[in-house]
Amino acid sequence: MRKLHFVAILLPLLGLAACGTSPGERAITGAGIGAAGGAATGALLGNPALGAAAGGLAGGAIGGLTSPNDVYLGRPAWR
Repeated sequence: MRKLHFVAILLPLLGLAACGTSPGERAITGAGIGAAGGAATGALLGNPALGAAAGGLAGGAIGGLTSPNDVYLGRPAWR
């Protein structure tokens, strides 16, 4: 049950993220999306901290390397 609460808290965070136009914005939001998804997956598999770290690193790298021509979800919600 505790794992489900953890996932229920993290999933709305995915909806707050947007890609942005600069590489920095895209890296930050990609890292946020990756960390939230990784933590949710890690919670289901037993290690949310490791999942968040791995997802954050991968998401940040991918977000920083993509261009707005590839994926554009609008302005970041945090700006």
